[in-house]
Amino acid sequence: MSVWHGDSHKKKPSGGRKRGCRKKRKFEQGLFPAETILGETKRKVKRQKGGNLKVKVLRDKYACVTDPKSGKTEKVEVKRVIRNPANVDYDRRGVITKGAIIETPKGLARVTSRPGQTGVINAVLISEEKSG
Repeated sequence: MSVWHGDSHKKKPSGGRKRGCRKKRKFEQGLFPAETILGETKRKVKRQKGGNLKVKVLRDKYACVTDPKSGKTEKVEVKRVIRNPANVDYDRRGVITKGAIIETPKGLARVTSRPGQTGVINAVLISEEKSG
């Protein structure tokens, strides 16, 4: 089953039912989320509208972590996913999305990129007292 972002399911302003005047279109088609998890690196490249390419991270064990105090960025291994406030189910399964808290050798970090959209996991170190 596919994801569809059309609006023919909505009602008229009067409250009546809208009748379909045409079939579904390719540009109304949506996609299922990538749901990035920890593991051996696996990416998927998808052609988008206008011939653009979108890289989705399906699995990865490395993240580019920035230290805000020194301003330096380093590629480090992700030990585990601590918390994901986006979704309770993602939290339980260890899915990495924007805003997820990950554990690295340098300390706890918050993911700032969208791995399913940009194809890379970027994160910023956070202080220990904020993360609790």
